[in-house]
Amino acid sequence: MSKSSGARDGSMTGRVGLITGASSGLGRATAIAMAEAGANVALLARSRPDIERTAASVAAAGREALVLPVDVADEEQTIAAAEQAVADLGRVDVLVNVAATDVPAPVVELSTPDWDRVLAVNLRAPFLLARSLFPHMRRAGGGTIVNVSSVAGKRGWSNAAAYCASKFGLTGLTQALAAEGRPFGIRACVVYPGAMATSWGVWAAEDRRGAEAVPSSPTDALPAGDVAALIVWIASAPADMVLNEVVVTPLLEKGWP
Repeated sequence: MSKSSGARDGSMTGRVGLITGASSGLGRATAIAMAEAGANVALLARSRPDIERTAASVAAAGREALVLPVDVADEEQTIAAAEQAVADLGRVDVLVNVAATDVPAPVVELSTPDWDRVLAVNLRAPFLLARSLFPHMRRAGGGTIVNVSSVAGKRGWSNAAAYCASKFGLTGLTQALAAEGRPFGIRACVVYPGAMATSWGVWAAEDRRGAEAVPSSPTDALPAGDVAALIVWIASAPADMVLNEVVVTPLLEKGWP
């Protein structure tokens, strides 16, 4: 199995990660954590100014960042971004699908376009990126895919039908990717975070920055950096070890179990 799938020393030096949702929250934290572990990173999100802010933090860690403003709900943009990442950075060893959206509403009030967008961002985009990068990982002798779900992917709740369906779907997608990738050294893991201290649910870029600055207790909401460190550990674990799934919550999590 290729060392592109993992390293005994926990380092990501010489490897490349592609992270969606890299403009804020867990995606931003994961990109920075990967850079601090030695990886170059491709950053996908809709807001160029916010991705450039993440890229500046990556550069401060001494690593290269490729800024790719993309709406992952758009199939052509998403596929093109994956190919550009490989072309510009030479490879992608680790794919981390963080980007997510939601339209909270009772089922009877949820429109078909809203349902379709939630599924496009939360489930179709991870599929498109995995499909695009699988051939490159196979040729490299391995790789790691981390799909970020939610405790909403373990238990459904009201006013979140599209979100829960998309997160439950990530479980099946990840298991299928793991089964298909195993013979080629490709690992796939699904992470189910509970409450996190991020700007989740705040969609305007200027409002997100303010929301991220509001402190919260780690016992009530996980710091994004702690979950990012877990993702980096998964990506840098020895190549012959697979963490198939993990539920990670704050001590006083209200949504699980």
